[in-house]
Amino acid sequence: MPRILALDFGKIRTGIAVTDELQIIASGLTTVNTKELFKFLDNYLANENVELFVVGEPKQMNNLASESEALILPFIKKLENKFPKIPIKRVDERFTSKMAFQTMIDSGLNKKQRQNKGLVDEISATIILQTYMSQINL
Repeated sequence: MPRILALDFGKIRTGIAVTDELQIIASGLTTVNTKELFKFLDNYLANENVELFVVGEPKQMNNLASESEALILPFIKKLENKFPKIPIKRVDERFTSKMAFQTMIDSGLNKKQRQNKGLVDEISATIILQTYMSQINL
């Protein structure tokens, strides 16, 4: 069974999470420099079968798109053009960074470890993926 890959897209860094081959468990994969994202995806997809991209959808509290959506939409268009056979789903990513930070605290990471923004992005991508998986398994 192919994997599902989630992206917490950011201007500088993008957190990436992926399911296992049975699509049961969502795990953080890595964080990459956004400028290197397509190179990473090319390499990853050459070795792994991915059936779906899940991309975070930043929204404001009033449910309108946040300012960062303006950066994400061109990325999604490029993703669609580069990998046309892999569909893209969007998942509301409100509060994922706060949830990721709380996860780091709950797991006992010290203050210096919690300052690792790349780890926050990776955990955020995992939360986005878990949210998607829970929505399809209702």
